[in-house]
Amino acid sequence: MNEQFERLIARVESLMARIESVLPQPLAAPDWTASIAYRYRKRSSGHGSLEPVRHIGNMRLGDLKEIEDQKEKIKRNTEQFVLGKPANNVLLTGARGTGKSSLIKACLNEYSARGLRLIEVDKADLTDLPDIVDVVSGLPEKFIVFCDDLSFEEGEPGYKALKSILDGSVAAATPNVLIYATSNRRHLLPEYMTENLTYTRGDDGEVHPGEVVEEKISLSERFGLWVSFYPFSQDEYLTIVSQWLSSFGVGPDAIAAAKPASLVWALERGSRSGRVAYQFARDYAGRDTASRPVAAAPIAAYERPGAAAAASPEQADQAPDHST
Repeated sequence: MNEQFERLIARVESLMARIESVLPQPLAAPDWTASIAYRYRKRSSGHGSLEPVRHIGNMRLGDLKEIEDQKEKIKRNTEQFVLGKPANNVLLTGARGTGKSSLIKACLNEYSARGLRLIEVDKADLTDLPDIVDVVSGLPEKFIVFCDDLSFEEGEPGYKALKSILDGSVAAATPNVLIYATSNRRHLLPEYMTENLTYTRGDDGEVHPGEVVEEKISLSERFGLWVSFYPFSQDEYLTIVSQWLSSFGVGPDAIAAAKPASLVWALERGSRSGRVAYQFARDYAGRDTASRPVAAAPIAAYERPGAAAAASPEQADQAPDHST
């Protein structure tokens, strides 16, 4: 009888262990000495974890050129944050490939020795942001929660979660956490022509937006600092192409001859961005130098003219730079 009872207890304990393994678990703190950057990953089981980024590219603020105004704003805000002074959550918006994500990564390298850390969170996981904040709130380091290529469609849960976290939650703001987000949309939500019909005009002639427009503006307004980025001119684009080709070992004469082809390349893609310039240079240099080794390119930024040449994205495992 005792033997049967013991077997029953063992089976119950095994069943409970299996059930516990699939239930959501509290977010555990990672090894904070493993890296200066982390990614929040959520598995199909519902378990979330903070995973260290093992290899981080050596991108520096000095490598980013022709965005001096934007760089100064971000640097000043980040400096205040690291020093424990009041600082704002930041929304970086504008054209694709103009340096938004790279600027945040460069700030991480600039201030990591002074305690700055970065946690990348996908927009689908923003509902778990309170758990992440709870894990880091008691630490001496300062954490930037990085949301790259942020935009929402109507009804997405991450929209309401982020709005509440930025400003509006009953919980007080955590002094060692800021949110830095990049987006190609100024108001983070799609905008439609029909929404213009919701505007009203007062007796004094002043125009007031309707409730739909107000709702869309309300999220971006909760970011204390807006930083805008703008498309490249043709000359800026050609400058970046020349720098990339040079970094890949292409000679001056071949670089000059490649300009028409680089413009066609950009025209086919409908964009003159640093990313398009890099892709062209990689293709052209691969054909031009097929019979000889290509010089290694140093790690830097490729978004703006005057920046040092960068290693390819495959060579630098950083918080990913998608389409911003």
